[in-house]
Amino acid sequence: MAGCGSWVFFLTVCSASLFEASSDIKVTIPVGKFFTHELFRETFQNDFEPLGKVYGILYNDPIIFKCNKQNFPDLPEWLRFTQRNPYDNGFLYGTPMSPGKSIIEIYATNQRSYDTVRHLLIIKVVPDKILPYQVEVFIKLREIEKVLPSTVQDEIKQDLQKLWDTETLEMINITNALDRGGRVPLPLAGHFEGVYVKVGSEEYFSKCLLRVLTPENKKQCKEEAKIKVPGECHFCINPSNCITWCKTELFDLTKMKPKPPAPTMGSGILEAGEDFKPLESPPNRDYFPDYIVTVIVPLILAIILFLLLAYIMFGRREGIGKRNARTNQIQLYHHYTIHENTDELRTMAGNRGVPPPLSTLPMFNSRTGDRASPLQSDSIPLIMAQQDPYSDTLPR
Repeated sequence: MAGCGSWVFFLTVCSASLFEASSDIKVTIPVGKFFTHELFRETFQNDFEPLGKVYGILYNDPIIFKCNKQNFPDLPEWLRFTQRNPYDNGFLYGTPMSPGKSIIEIYATNQRSYDTVRHLLIIKVVPDKILPYQVEVFIKLREIEKVLPSTVQDEIKQDLQKLWDTETLEMINITNALDRGGRVPLPLAGHFEGVYVKVGSEEYFSKCLLRVLTPENKKQCKEEAKIKVPGECHFCINPSNCITWCKTELFDLTKMKPKPPAPTMGSGILEAGEDFKPLESPPNRDYFPDYIVTVIVPLILAIILFLLLAYIMFGRREGIGKRNARTNQIQLYHHYTIHENTDELRTMAGNRGVPPPLSTLPMFNSRTGDRASPLQSDSIPLIMAQQDPYSDTLPR
């Protein structure tokens, strides 16, 4: 039994080492050529459930991929990754511009069981010559995930070979329009993000491609008019692969100026020379004009405003005081005349000798004309409710 257990352990270790060895993928690509690597969900699904096919259990689990350069948090600057949703395959794509070696870590996470698998992709970039003639076209009715599969790339390449009239055509780069400043399309049918496809060749451009440089084509594109493409230049088997002529660009690298040579690295030690002479002190400067502008002028303005305000507040109060005094005198004279007239009317009323009217006497009876004394006990009060608040005051 102990021997059987050791054999099981040995087989487990061997299978694990073979699994690790098989998970490392090595590729070699030249500089300036387009590279794409598709991450198939079926491959990682088999890693999650290695005995699923033996027992006839097949899963279609959602898988999320995460890629980064080994010992780094992100991918190299020339490499990109895309995956639209967990039920689609992932793609690593890009165009290296300098030789080197990159180790890419690929982590696949199963969202059903939360298992994780790690694969390594070793990319070796070797030097190669750059194709001198390049063309970049824009495909409006495509998205980056639909163009990266090799079958779709072959379709686009065949159409561009007919347009260029050459078989020696190489794919250089494929870029999402959103990475070039494009707008996010509406989530409706018939709206796509668009992709830029760049191809290159050692042969010169064809006549159809040279039509892009004609003044007539530039004028139509500037006026946003519909471009009339001749029949011999219309190579578009699949309508989704048709290019936009106004966004087509030609690159002739033979006419471009070469880059300046890189600066040579020195030893880092300054050459022997004369002693260092520090700069002399700056000449003296007269700050009095600045003092006048910043201090004296505002002070003079403040004094002028102060004097103007003092004149308004105190210099004109004499006329206002006289006018107020005159008004007060008129009011006092008017009041005094009212008092004199009142006294005169009282004097005239007292000298008439006419008895006052009976209605002005206290407790006057309008029916009999008699006047009752207010001290009599049988007098009737004006308000009956003054004696008994609960008595009925209505006449019977």
